[in-house]
Amino acid sequence: MHKKTLFSRAGRLAVAVSGALALAGAALPANASTLRIAMTAADIPLTLGQPDQGYEGNRFTGIPLYDALVEWDLSQGEKPSGLVPGLATEWHIDPQNTSRWIFTLRPGVKFHDGTEVNADAIVWNVDKVLNKAAPQYAPGQIGNTLSRMPTLTGAEKIDDHTVALTTSEPDALLPYNITNLFIVSPTAWQKQYDAVPASVGDSAARSKQAWTAFAAHAVGSGPFKLEKLVPRQQLILDKNPDYWNKDRIPRVDKVVLIPLPEANARTAALLSKQVDWIEAPAPDAIDQIKSQGFHLYANTQPHLWPWQFSFEKGSPWQDIRVRKAANLCLNRAELKSYLGGYMTEATGVYEADSPWHGKPTFQIKYDPDAARQLMTEAGYSASKPLHVTVATSASGSGQMQPLPMNEYIQQSLKSCFFNVDIKVVEWNTLFTNWRLGARDPSAKGIDAINVSAAINDPYFGLIRFSTAKAFPPVATNWGYFSTPETEKLAAAVKHAFTPAEMNKAAGELHAALVDQVPFLFVAHDVGPRAISPAVTGVVQPQSWFIDLSLVSKKD
Repeated sequence: MHKKTLFSRAGRLAVAVSGALALAGAALPANASTLRIAMTAADIPLTLGQPDQGYEGNRFTGIPLYDALVEWDLSQGEKPSGLVPGLATEWHIDPQNTSRWIFTLRPGVKFHDGTEVNADAIVWNVDKVLNKAAPQYAPGQIGNTLSRMPTLTGAEKIDDHTVALTTSEPDALLPYNITNLFIVSPTAWQKQYDAVPASVGDSAARSKQAWTAFAAHAVGSGPFKLEKLVPRQQLILDKNPDYWNKDRIPRVDKVVLIPLPEANARTAALLSKQVDWIEAPAPDAIDQIKSQGFHLYANTQPHLWPWQFSFEKGSPWQDIRVRKAANLCLNRAELKSYLGGYMTEATGVYEADSPWHGKPTFQIKYDPDAARQLMTEAGYSASKPLHVTVATSASGSGQMQPLPMNEYIQQSLKSCFFNVDIKVVEWNTLFTNWRLGARDPSAKGIDAINVSAAINDPYFGLIRFSTAKAFPPVATNWGYFSTPETEKLAAAVKHAFTPAEMNKAAGELHAALVDQVPFLFVAHDVGPRAISPAVTGVVQPQSWFIDLSLVSKKD
């Protein structure tokens, strides 16, 4: 198998350049104060507060435009990103009720429209995804929100600068979860709601129209303001010079975000200087990119690139021998070389250097002879291969290089009596189908799904893939995997309110999960991005996210 077979660009580069020029737009300013970024998404992530397009949405519309109560430290890349105060300066569990968290709000923070970020605004924003009786209730935002914070049940104003969040059960992981709840201006939304024609009498229809209008004129409290949104073409963000965190007042005047889902098109746009920054450059173009003076950035990420197996009736993955065989048949080191070194081999959700790794007994490694033996025991052979179908995308947030990677896996597993079909779906559709689960009609004929996963914390990395409470549509346990042991251990994680308790409980859950192999563990992304030498101040954190406010651009 040759690298050029997987990543050949012959005959396509000219078309890619043409597409890049058309989408980037020749009229875009290329001056020192405008940073132009090509994303992997096929469209601009939603700007109305709760982004779509996976975590690329949080990266490019959520974090720049908005704040959350609790945020990620993106100021350094030497250690994993941890939680830092955002709109809340401190938080603690209610000593009288372990299903209630108390948050103290930062005083003096203003939305872009000049209104105050206070407890009323926080309650309003929780109600937008939980309270069906609230005028601002937004069903379209629920899927991108509640699956990431499934125990959140409500918010209560204690005083103007103190709010309580309640959960359905004790949940030590809530502070991690609410990094995904971005706070929008209730006043700005109400302005759009009041502007809906009186002829629209249905409250739900009025609310939907108001949210659509709000997305084009979004108002948050983040370091950037929305200037212009052109769906599928570009989003222009303006510097917020009055941002409350003086260390994060943007160094550039504008950011232009351009959707370019095809890796070769992004690479061509960079090489032709139509953009300053691209996510996930084409692996076979890395040498050319470097030779022209562009900088490559990468770092460890809390990320997993898996196949998530279906455990539904009739699925071949119900047989643990088959699950183990697939994992033993994959040469991850070779795949890494095909990606130019821009991945980490996955031997679990977490690796041995993580405090949440534990001590699994099954070792994820390359042992094709053992894989073939397991497949033989399961009743398969070269003349009687196992047919499986995996759904994936051509691009998307955290998807790395999904088509060539899946083609490599397809060829590799063939030597262990697997016959793999690859079904390619548009990224946002695939992401939606992921939340719907293996029982949904969208999964008909699909045995596994390839959706990259954030593993920032033990809920994201473990609980949402191993418990019945995370079955779709609540969360993303797409394959309906759960055992009595994982249920018991997940409950222990949620009750672990100290770091030592958390490390012990999460390690035990991780070991149990790896031993049951509900995934084909493939890779961890390192978030490669190629950036013009004119762009400085880039901090590549150990995170899915990056802080655009720290970046400068020079002539």
